[in-house]
Amino acid sequence: MCGGDLSEPRQFNLMFKTHMGPVEEDSAVVYLRPETAQGIFVNFKNVLQFSRKKPPFGIAQQGKSFRNEITPGNFIFRTREFEQMEMEYFVPPPEADRWYEYWKDERMRWYTDLGLRPDHLRMRAHGDDELSHYSSATADIEYLFPIGWSELEGIANRGDFDLTQHAKYSGDKLEYVDGGSGERYVPHVIEPAAGADRAMLAFMVDAYDEEVVEGRERVVLRLHPKLAPVKVAVLPLVNKDGQPEQAREIYLNLRERMPAEFDQGGSIGKRYRRQDEIGTPWSVTVDHLTMEDRTVTLRDRDSLEQTRIAIADLGDELERRLGEDWRSPKLG
Repeated sequence: MCGGDLSEPRQFNLMFKTHMGPVEEDSAVVYLRPETAQGIFVNFKNVLQFSRKKPPFGIAQQGKSFRNEITPGNFIFRTREFEQMEMEYFVPPPEADRWYEYWKDERMRWYTDLGLRPDHLRMRAHGDDELSHYSSATADIEYLFPIGWSELEGIANRGDFDLTQHAKYSGDKLEYVDGGSGERYVPHVIEPAAGADRAMLAFMVDAYDEEVVEGRERVVLRLHPKLAPVKVAVLPLVNKDGQPEQAREIYLNLRERMPAEFDQGGSIGKRYRRQDEIGTPWSVTVDHLTMEDRTVTLRDRDSLEQTRIAIADLGDELERRLGEDWRSPKLG
């Protein structure tokens, strides 16, 4: 039972309404998009004509979406503006169920390949009372955040609802016609729809770690090297004897091949810690030996292993490591 007086029922609009142009009149009303998907459906016929693709094929895009949330809050999980990644995968109707299962597996693998621990992920199928009216099946990929399980993305079998609705109101046929057999049909659509903000938060939460090294606490962000904003830091051991100049030369060369950073402020230990905290997978140290034999120390963020390598081989070695499979040290 609810206590107190309740207001009369009111109409809520989860879309942001505005006007196109300087004059506020009914003919100029527009809405900020609540999802990126509908632009794909509107452009379906153009893509089909110019790409000459035959289903199955997909159209993907990333961009801003806007929701006029009734109760915004809960950190990034209910925001009025967010970054969305969506794909509409158009398939022959009889193949829809098979492709739905395929994309569920592929999307789960994307997260684990980029370092998320499998035991912190789950696939949760929607019950009949949760399904959207156009969906025959939907499942959410959820991550176990410190605040509990929360959705990263949804994978839906949308059927032919979107294309048939756009065709109905535009009067334009949105169907695939096989040039050989003459067969024509409205493709069904499998839609993975993910939040870029939520995914990045999950990667950061999963990567965060604390450990004690040589009696001192180390905070480290164990990001997959492909996700790390800085791939390598170049650090002169001391700010004299030509080491800063040599380090900067190495940095400028590496920067042409991958995101790199040059840091010469503070002790070498503090600079290592700074790079650990932002997830930089490798650090290169220029020292007195570098000036003699043109080798540097290459330090690994996760194992803390340090190896000597020739400057001439450094770029190739880092690119080789970037291309290798990576496994989170948290998995043991």
